[in-house]
Amino acid sequence: MKKEGKAGQLALVASMLFGMFFGAGNLIFPVSMGQLAGQNLWLAAAGFLITGVGLPLLGVAALGVSREEGLLPLSSRVSKGYGLFFTCALYLTIGPFFAIPRCATVSYTVGIQQMFPAGGAGLLALFSLLFFGAVLFFSLRPGEILTWIGKVLNPLFLAFLGVLVIRALTAPMGQVSLIPASGSYLSSPFATGLLEGYNTMDALASLAFGIVVVQAIRSQGAREPGEVARRTVLAGLFSSLLMGFIYLLVALVGTQSRGLFEAAPNGGEALAQIAHHYFGSAGAFILASTVTIACLKTAVGLITSCSETFVSLFPHGPSYRVWAVVFCGVSFLIANLGLDAILAYSLPVLMFLYPLSIALILLTLGGRWFGNDPVVLRWTLGLTGAAALLDFLKALPKATQAWLHAGPLLEAAEIGLPLFSKGFGWVCPALAGLVIGLIHQRLHRS
Repeated sequence: MKKEGKAGQLALVASMLFGMFFGAGNLIFPVSMGQLAGQNLWLAAAGFLITGVGLPLLGVAALGVSREEGLLPLSSRVSKGYGLFFTCALYLTIGPFFAIPRCATVSYTVGIQQMFPAGGAGLLALFSLLFFGAVLFFSLRPGEILTWIGKVLNPLFLAFLGVLVIRALTAPMGQVSLIPASGSYLSSPFATGLLEGYNTMDALASLAFGIVVVQAIRSQGAREPGEVARRTVLAGLFSSLLMGFIYLLVALVGTQSRGLFEAAPNGGEALAQIAHHYFGSAGAFILASTVTIACLKTAVGLITSCSETFVSLFPHGPSYRVWAVVFCGVSFLIANLGLDAILAYSLPVLMFLYPLSIALILLTLGGRWFGNDPVVLRWTLGLTGAAALLDFLKALPKATQAWLHAGPLLEAAEIGLPLFSKGFGWVCPALAGLVIGLIHQRLHRS
């Protein structure tokens, strides 16, 4: 009985992990990657799984090991100012600046735009207004709505996706080996897949929401950091295998779709095209409805989480209701830029935040080897952040780079910074910062 009880507990946490990390937005990136990677799909998918699945699980485990109560105290180990900056930047990124507007634009792209292609910006504005009106309504009256939607719509979403994937795999539009790779997937499929995994934002979400999982595990009786981390990883194995399996299948369907379709501008349009091909207007309508409600659920959860976080960060500031209204308003405005624009400007921010997140996760997991010394943290994260700023500039649209006169600086980085051309210019500075911090620590101890 005791063993069955533990198995049930682990299954519950695994279900929670999957529900937290996998939303409708997680579909648009693997299908887009599949279309572009072509015959290099499996190398690209290997990179994608590392950043899209492995890092989120490490992030949750890091919070479990740290014994901290959330992202703010964890990142404040560097300094209080850094903790506040990093916490605000991360929550705004997975909240009103990018992830929440993406919920509305993915819903619009997958559904409404396919049914009314001539609707234009006015239709997007109307849809996003209704979408965020509903988000605000449920955010101010959460009740049982999230639980109900999660229990009903997540299974429905996965069931329809399963039907779509099975249909696509049994009647493929093309052969992977005959689909040519394009863009950076032609020369660097693995590295490009690594960077594409950034777009899921799940590693950032693991730092923001991982404490929920950790608290759930602690409520089950686990107290020691090692036991908390062990249970988190064990429960995460099922979650990661399921997520990885879905990612691979969706990416494969995306690659095969190139047998009939050109690569779509984004994964939302690609997914809608595939659904319409196999099931006609009925399939497209079901997919659009399911994705829209799933995105609605995700947006409500993000608005609620971000609003509660900012209330705790600024206890003498606006109330929860005010934050919720502000975040919904900002999300509405950004959503009307369109999915392509959101993806174009979210990537540079992710290129800056992901290196800092990866470094913080790894330093937390290995903190016992240097006693979580703030000096080591500051040197490592300081040099990581400086190099990540260059990756940020490089990922900006060309017009923005020209406006910032970033050309000479980026040219110098291409020459002098290893791995910069691959999008990983932060790695060597991070290692250098770690070495300098450890030397500084040893000299002060001797």
